[in-house]
Amino acid sequence: MPDTLLTFNTGSSTVKIGVFMVEGDRPRRVGKAVVKFASDPLTMHLLEGADQLELPLKSTANDNLGVLMDEVFGALDRHFDLDSATAAGHRIVHGGDIFEGPVRIDEKVLAQLRSLIAMAPLHQPQSLKLIQAVEHLRPDLVQAASFDTTFHSSQTELVRRFAIPRIWHDRGIKRYGFHGLSYRYVSGALVHQAPKIANKKVVIAHLGSGASLCAIEGGKSRDTSMGFSTLDGIPMATRPGSIDPGALLHFFGPLGKTHQEIEDIMYHKSGLLGVSGFSGDTRELVNNGGAQAREAIELFTFRTAGEIARLAATLGGLDGLVFTAGIGENQPDIRADVAHRLKWLGAELDERANACNAHTISTSASRIAMHIVPTDEEQMIAEECLSLLRSTERTSPDIAS
Repeated sequence: MPDTLLTFNTGSSTVKIGVFMVEGDRPRRVGKAVVKFASDPLTMHLLEGADQLELPLKSTANDNLGVLMDEVFGALDRHFDLDSATAAGHRIVHGGDIFEGPVRIDEKVLAQLRSLIAMAPLHQPQSLKLIQAVEHLRPDLVQAASFDTTFHSSQTELVRRFAIPRIWHDRGIKRYGFHGLSYRYVSGALVHQAPKIANKKVVIAHLGSGASLCAIEGGKSRDTSMGFSTLDGIPMATRPGSIDPGALLHFFGPLGKTHQEIEDIMYHKSGLLGVSGFSGDTRELVNNGGAQAREAIELFTFRTAGEIARLAATLGGLDGLVFTAGIGENQPDIRADVAHRLKWLGAELDERANACNAHTISTSASRIAMHIVPTDEEQMIAEECLSLLRSTERTSPDIAS
């Protein structure tokens, strides 16, 4: 049984690294580091552990991840005992219909992950590069994959279906949903933090630079805002959310844009950045005060509230609304605007509680209980990695003999 687990939560522009000690049945985080690929110079931020500091890196964003992770591992080893690490868990955005839960990474799994790159071009390649970098640096580590899509496998075929010819649905053009590790963690946390709504009809709003919402009932996913890709749903930092397919056809046809140009527009130049013209960061937009910045924020909250109402229709009612992730946990103005747009559903915000990011932000008279529950995707990755390792050990012929 490993003494230490490492977790890698790879996004399009960051990698979050967790260091966990195994204590009994649960991994306990002892350290957390974040590297933002867009920062210049690259810096590793140690956010948890005995030492909390910023460590400048010699690597650049143009270096391959092997060079960067070699430096990161060296820096981490000065603060944590990485020699005792025997396993690494990775967040993988897309598992398609191939994976139903966490898996140990081998050559077959790597080939299956590569086959899904076209479905998640912003995230999947980064994860694969990181897996290969870890394999090169620490070939002794068992590596495991945890998927954002598997939590949503409890949705019905009706929810997952697009109104397209069946042949294409059967070939995988359907709604998958994402941010599943976050939703799995938060829905589990509700059992302890908000037991009155934990098994009822709840919408969880994962609002960060990537943002989506999920309808939960009895702790299971019933519907979600993201569909086939991470572009779908509500507007995000640089992604547009739902967009008329006819607009994409117009880009291809009359406007003469190439596939690569449209992909760049959709993934990197749209969303809050596209509307505001200068930033996709809601903190900057809220503080700016300009007309375009206000419009970007209003579009974000307007679409978010509208999606909550749609998900309530799927659930057949709404007992609770939970905010999580960077925006959801830390930006009262955003939460307040969303809640005010839901007054017709009976949402009543406790302005004072909301202003101080309290756990419960609804009034006692509110028909919808509203809470803030911090997410922890790294904890979920570590727990799934540990569960997978123990399952492997139980079924090992050597152990059974």
